[in-house]
Amino acid sequence: MMDPQMSLALLLIIPMIASALIFLTGRNQNIREAISLTAAFALLANVIYLVRLVAAGERPSLLLAKFAGEFDIEFVLEPLGAIFAAIASSLWILNTLFAIGYMRGNKEKNQTRFFAFVAIAIAGAMGIAASGNLITLFVFYEVLTLSTFPLVTHKGDEKAKRGGTIYALILMGTSLGLLLPAVIGVQAIAGTTDFMVGGVFDSNVNKMAISILLFLFAFGIGKAALMPVHPWLPNAMVAPTPVSALLHAVAVVKAGVFSILKVVTYTFGPALAASSSMSTILAWVAAISIVLASVIAMRQDNLKARLAYSTVSQLSYITFGAMLASGMAIIGGALQIIMHAWGKITLFMCAGAIYTIAHRTNISSFNGLGRTMPWVFGAFLIGALSIIGVPPMGGSWPKFYLMVGALESELAILMGALIVSSVLNVIYLVPIAVRGFMRPPDNPEADAHIAEERKKHPWVIIPPVLTATGAFILFFFAGDMVDFIRPVLPGGLN
Repeated sequence: MMDPQMSLALLLIIPMIASALIFLTGRNQNIREAISLTAAFALLANVIYLVRLVAAGERPSLLLAKFAGEFDIEFVLEPLGAIFAAIASSLWILNTLFAIGYMRGNKEKNQTRFFAFVAIAIAGAMGIAASGNLITLFVFYEVLTLSTFPLVTHKGDEKAKRGGTIYALILMGTSLGLLLPAVIGVQAIAGTTDFMVGGVFDSNVNKMAISILLFLFAFGIGKAALMPVHPWLPNAMVAPTPVSALLHAVAVVKAGVFSILKVVTYTFGPALAASSSMSTILAWVAAISIVLASVIAMRQDNLKARLAYSTVSQLSYITFGAMLASGMAIIGGALQIIMHAWGKITLFMCAGAIYTIAHRTNISSFNGLGRTMPWVFGAFLIGALSIIGVPPMGGSWPKFYLMVGALESELAILMGALIVSSVLNVIYLVPIAVRGFMRPPDNPEADAHIAEERKKHPWVIIPPVLTATGAFILFFFAGDMVDFIRPVLPGGLN
């Protein structure tokens, strides 16, 4: 039987060894990509073992390092972290399959560097998922930022350098300027940075200090892309589409909103967070971000840009749930992490497939493409319906729980943001599939080659079909997920 401590160590060891081997075997792309896939499957198998331990009530832990006498870099896996690890490890497999098809199909340069840094980014995500305290979370949060910078700037042109600069400045600036002071503040007030069910603060803690700390965490965790610290995300769209999928579904933004949810749940505790006036203010900020980002998304003709602003909106659902801080809202936020990951990676993979096969990026040029790329546009429609929240798609459950959570928190007015967002999602996502299937092609002769091109690139088509299938299947397992998440709340969910 596997030792739980060794299994926790393997969360880092597997992707880091894979990264080193990818660099060493880079001249042989078949071996390099086989290493990526083998590592991804091995990591998923390891995570499944850990998830089963957590489901059984265990909390495996591992001390990685101790410094300054009393500060630990430590792993402790609990339900929220297990969920994030499961998402990142499972989608690493599908994103790698897609990346192989995309990078080869578009003859991208520096493919070895790409796959190697993806593996390092996955290691960073695993470190965040298993973090047992704020210090560990902060360390791996920075590792994730640094390891994804070469991915954002992959193309090496001026646009990539500019996008990468904005990416690094915002994420490093917010983490060093806001997140780190928040971590120090928690240590100074509570005497610990450990994550604990119910939070770490005494009942007589100064409410003004709590409000300040909530503010620092909400905007210091810039990867959550809460407005106005969101511009890094659309600017990062200069990267190849597999990087966009990694940023939006597998690692970066999910690390951000996961961190927000974990800090509210385990550092503040839902009761203390809900009692702070700052949580209400931040819930309003999240609600405004949900609607405003959706409005901006509607105006984007470039598909990746539209999806980027859609992500800003959808991420704010999770911050919204965390700041409502009721049991149902926190469950809704956790479910949104899962459902959005599968729905949004589907949409980005479809965008990459369209670019690889038809060499088009603007939605206005998609007329009739669905007739020659039915699997791609069909997967896009399913992913879109999940993002919108249409049953029986997985994305319908988070909105239900978040709306009930708003009622629990006596902020029913904020339900309007979720309703308006759903309507706007319909307006800016569904017409993309309708345009592809229902409108005649603008130039049938020019589109004649697409059917032949499609046959050359199966690995940009199969992965989004699989993730779209996952977005549908997950609908039927929401009850199991809720049962798994319940222990993060003091007393469970009544």
